[in-house]
Amino acid sequence: MQDKTDIKAAVRQFLFDNFIMGGEVTIDDDTSFMKRHILDSTGFIELITYIEETYHVTVEDSEMLPENFDSLQNIAAYVARKHAAS
Repeated sequence: MQDKTDIKAAVRQFLFDNFIMGGEVTIDDDTSFMKRHILDSTGFIELITYIEETYHVTVEDSEMLPENFDSLQNIAAYVARKHAAS
């Protein structure tokens, strides 16, 4: 399993590759994707699909919450919890 720093770096790159179209945008570990309007509802679905495929986890509907997916640090912690539980 990748460590949290690697997860955050990979997800950050995914966001830049797929959602940030130029401009001066920074995504810190605690940047809220919703507050900064980085992702819309469709973007969150794409992000969750990426996380499932990349980190071999299944995201349950009840887990699709900002506490799990609204920042890089939340995503890294979520993936670590899922791997620890399996």
